[in-house]
Amino acid sequence: MMPPGQAGHRSAPTRLAFVTAPRLAGWVDRFAAGHGRLQEENVDDGLQLTAVDGAMALLTPPWPRDGRPGRGANGIERLASLASQERSLGLILVRRGGYAVAVVTGGKVTSSKTGNRYVQSRSAAGGSSQQRFARRRANQADALVEDVAEHAARIFNGHAIEYIVPGGDRNLAVQVLSRPALAGYARCTRLPFLATPDPNTKILQQAAQEACSIRIQVTDPVA
Repeated sequence: MMPPGQAGHRSAPTRLAFVTAPRLAGWVDRFAAGHGRLQEENVDDGLQLTAVDGAMALLTPPWPRDGRPGRGANGIERLASLASQERSLGLILVRRGGYAVAVVTGGKVTSSKTGNRYVQSRSAAGGSSQQRFARRRANQADALVEDVAEHAARIFNGHAIEYIVPGGDRNLAVQVLSRPALAGYARCTRLPFLATPDPNTKILQQAAQEACSIRIQVTDPVA
């Protein structure tokens, strides 16, 4: 039962979109056509658009300015200009069903490695069998993490990696990044996490484009 005074209250629905720099102006035009005149406000490193019907869109660049701001007559143009800059990213996607590591520039994969290493699913067994299974599963996950870290270090070597983009399973990605093989990249800024299914070549290509795109979180007006 809802508390008094909150009957019928609903949170505004939200959704996330990734838009490349060349498509940003068209996306904003369509958003305005659907929701009415827009008010623009700078927020941290991003831009918030608020429409007359209450819809909002928070636009975040794929990377920080780092002394290289975008150029343009307004916030939208400057954001698109910033996102169109070619910066070198080290992409690490890892899940129990596979992994992919790559160097990404301009939304394209320039060097990569994909693969898989078997990690068992959870077991319903109990007692000592469950404990043995848990140890075996943990050992398999550790081996996966170690392999991915070594592959990433090899693929990144020789490239001027500016940012690291983790993705897939958050916990496994954190473990990969903590491995000694990647200690040399600890100074690199980590960009927002990418939620992906089990990585393969197609998923890697999509993640590469998303990593270099503008993130747009849209909050629809409450009906």
